[in-house]
Amino acid sequence: MKHTNVKKLAVAGVFCAVAVAGSTLSFPIFGSKCAPVQHMVNVLCGILLGPVYSVAVAFAASLIRNLTSLGSLMAFPGSMIGALLCGLAYRQFRNIPCALFGEVFGTAILGGLCAYPVAIFLMGQNAAGIAFYAYIVPFLVSTAVGSLIAGALVYSLKRSGVLHSMEESLAV
Repeated sequence: MKHTNVKKLAVAGVFCAVAVAGSTLSFPIFGSKCAPVQHMVNVLCGILLGPVYSVAVAFAASLIRNLTSLGSLMAFPGSMIGALLCGLAYRQFRNIPCALFGEVFGTAILGGLCAYPVAIFLMGQNAAGIAFYAYIVPFLVSTAVGSLIAGALVYSLKRSGVLHSMEESLAV
């Protein structure tokens, strides 16, 4: 049991590092800054490690990104809710499209809506005026691109049989 937990913790640490390093990669799409790496990591964590580790990785990556000025406070609600729903959806249905949908819906819709109170309480009234409208669409763009990348990667791993081996090794 302890050996599996150490493996999961090590994989979670690597995913956290990838999310933080990947936060420097972004590109504009439809006037929005698209930073898909966190969302790709959320999907991979949700599938390989489950919802608890996925949320922990999203929280740690968001915290490190904020402490190093690589992210904003909006990283917390978006990434954590998306990671949770992705992990729960995959655990419940063992279906990759369900996990991808959980990430997109959790981050874009629920995370975008949760960004509004975060903007009010932590960022001030000026940010709150635009938060409701300004976060759902950018969150949707980033999470959709990240989920597509993760989906392509996960399906490749599944076709080659590596996904099954990884899941057995980590005992999801």
